[in-house]
Amino acid sequence: MNVPADLKYTKDHEWVKVDGDVATVGITDFAQGELGDIVYVEIETEGDTLNANEVFGTVEAVKTVSDLFMPLSGEIVEVNEDLEDSPEKVNDNAYEEGWMIKIKLSDSSQLNDLLSAEDYKSLIAG
Repeated sequence: MNVPADLKYTKDHEWVKVDGDVATVGITDFAQGELGDIVYVEIETEGDTLNANEVFGTVEAVKTVSDLFMPLSGEIVEVNEDLEDSPEKVNDNAYEEGWMIKIKLSDSSQLNDLLSAEDYKSLIAG
């Protein structure tokens, strides 16, 4: 199970990589493994400002559809348009090519509410 130490995580199985005041977000390797083959990613919130825990899109796998939750409050400034034609990138490389959105943070103190890699490993070990 790939859980990069330099990322932050949510209990909803999203990962967050912060660079200045912009956070890149995707679903974890664990999440994509649980979902199975991802066939569609729908994110129609580009340009919207959402609060933490609000739904920013959905991911559809062969057997299920799951909501995607904002890990932090902010404006969605970019969506990974490659996923429109190649949603399997989430399965192939969840932490690089499979990223989903970039958020301009409105409250960086919320980063303190996210899980470390060690905490996330404990969560998924159950």
